[in-house]
Amino acid sequence: MNRRWYDSNEYTQKALSILKDMDEEQRRALSRDLTNVVRQIKEMREEEDDENQEVSIGIDRVLGLYKISNSRRWYDKVSLLSYAMKTMSTLPREDFYNIMEGITTSLSA
Repeated sequence: MNRRWYDSNEYTQKALSILKDMDEEQRRALSRDLTNVVRQIKEMREEEDDENQEVSIGIDRVLGLYKISNSRRWYDKVSLLSYAMKTMSTLPREDFYNIMEGITTSLSA
């Protein structure tokens, strides 16, 4: 049985392991890149939304806001990485997993 939320997805598990082993400068650079990618994804999603649709904060955003207040994980103690992870947590699950797969693929090579 998986105890940690990221153990349920192999790419998330691998990506967090890679991030944990990075030096501080590499983490900062990747964190900035991740935040920019999330911003771009959110902008694309907003453009796809129907203007007549009701505005909702959504379950993913609520979960992300909850995670902000719960800072027990190792990456919560690395400010830029913590911000990037919290920002990514507000994305739909599929987008989040795609980013984790991208990190794993690009940094494992």
